[in-house]
Amino acid sequence: MSKKNSSVNLNNGFKNYKDLSKIFLNFKTKLDNLNKTKYVVAVSGGPDSLALVALTKAYTFHKKTKFFYVLVDHSLRKNSDKEAQNVKSLLKKNSINLKIFLNKKRITKNIQSEARTVRYNILIKYCKKNDANILLTAHNLEDQVETFLIRLSRGSGLKGLSAMKPLSKIDNKVSLYRPLLDTKKKYLIKISKNIFGTYFKDPSNNNTNYLRTKIRGLKKPIENSGIKYEQIFRSIQNLSSSKNTLEKYLDKIFKDLIKKTKDEISINFKKFRSLGKDTKISLINESIKQLKKNYYDLRSKKVDNLINSFEKKEFKKSTLGGCIFFKKDGNLCLKVEKH
Repeated sequence: MSKKNSSVNLNNGFKNYKDLSKIFLNFKTKLDNLNKTKYVVAVSGGPDSLALVALTKAYTFHKKTKFFYVLVDHSLRKNSDKEAQNVKSLLKKNSINLKIFLNKKRITKNIQSEARTVRYNILIKYCKKNDANILLTAHNLEDQVETFLIRLSRGSGLKGLSAMKPLSKIDNKVSLYRPLLDTKKKYLIKISKNIFGTYFKDPSNNNTNYLRTKIRGLKKPIENSGIKYEQIFRSIQNLSSSKNTLEKYLDKIFKDLIKKTKDEISINFKKFRSLGKDTKISLINESIKQLKKNYYDLRSKKVDNLINSFEKKEFKKSTLGGCIFFKKDGNLCLKVEKH
């Protein structure tokens, strides 16, 4: 598509396409409700993130808003620097400036998880530097269902099966917003092709060593069996509604049981023992997140094993999530592990 035609589409909110116009209006309503003047947009070059770039650019024709576009190059693949520059050149043709950060931290194990942590740390820092307290990512409906299936395979409870929240706090000053969670990937591909004429494929998405890739390969047989992803997505929404109700209850439990100083958390162990399993797991995860300022919960199995160890007479101390757990004065305590 020519630069002129793509600009027309961005300016008119995709009115030439009924399906895409509907997606833009949905997106516009969400950002109108947030009512922010600055956002940082996470970019990868894939169809999802390029569609997000296009939607944010189109939004600027309707409301004066500043968007910062950022790509993090982890140098995990050969020629990743060239791929990043190709994305930058593509966006530049549409008068969109892309900031590229090179991750210098070497990642050798738990590659996807570690890369995600590093990426968010870089993006959060950039948000703060530019006084933008909302980070936008292009997670879509398929990503949401894949996350649900991954957590289902790991035996997650209600909180895990509720999958990703549209809006969540990832730092004391920065929130993560996923405006496309209810949007199918096929429409994001269409937007990318209509505006930019192309998009870039990440070879790691075909690497079957990653669980998400394996789960992604199940979409066709699952839908052929009569179970549509939209149905699973509706179930996720219902679970999320139940989780919100549970979280209000958990907030009261946390305030009653948890006492926090600058570098240590104490939990009333007698009251802790009377809680249900899921509540105990949630409380331990929340305690670790408050100390470590982590974004993601630990796997339920690891937390459950830790909780079981508390009941053993020989228990003295244990570590999980970068924290040391120990008992003191009738309390279960934890503090950050020092290396």
